[in-house]
Amino acid sequence: MRALIVGNRGDADPGLVGSRLAELGFAFERNEREYPREWKPVANVDVMLLLGSEWSVYWEANAKEVAAEVDLVRTAMQRGVPTFAICYGAQLIAHAFGGTVSRSTTPEVGWHKVSSTAHPDLLAGEWLQWHYDVFTVPQGFTTVATNDVGPQAFTGRRLVATQFHPEATSDIITRWSTGAGSPELQRLGIDPKHLCEMSAERVTERAGATARLVDWFLAEVAS
Repeated sequence: MRALIVGNRGDADPGLVGSRLAELGFAFERNEREYPREWKPVANVDVMLLLGSEWSVYWEANAKEVAAEVDLVRTAMQRGVPTFAICYGAQLIAHAFGGTVSRSTTPEVGWHKVSSTAHPDLLAGEWLQWHYDVFTVPQGFTTVATNDVGPQAFTGRRLVATQFHPEATSDIITRWSTGAGSPELQRLGIDPKHLCEMSAERVTERAGATARLVDWFLAEVAS
């Protein structure tokens, strides 16, 4: 089975989601967002995974790349390719199908609570967040998780999209928290070292939830 990962160069680690897919027998191919001319097509792909990004879908600087990914996801949806979209990936899906994406008045970075009446056993709880944008869920899709900031997950035909990061591992969080990410966190009043230390335990706690979410996606949504 083949899973196509769409992410930015140097930041395309599928983390816990990828680990579960690998356990279930998936092999991975990658499309780097910066190089759409080199992308592999969605033909014969069994699953597509859209990862997060430092980008926003409304930036003029990456308008061509956004348009190319919109075409990719529309083609995937038309072909019925099961798609799991995370953070920027969820925003891209919303943008592609008529929803809005805009700057949020409340950034969410760190561990934040998510509520779900539709699937509380799968989606409710604390998840790693790292975003400055908020989206509206397009018509024809179903909101399945929220919090005070906005929609946190929605579903569609063979689609699950989450604003939060179920894939987050300690390595991913450490990478995002160091280097250029450290001043970003400090501007938000977050101690990078503390975030990394407390995340190690949280990741362990959420690993099983991520595996269950992937299993549900494959068994119930993608089928």
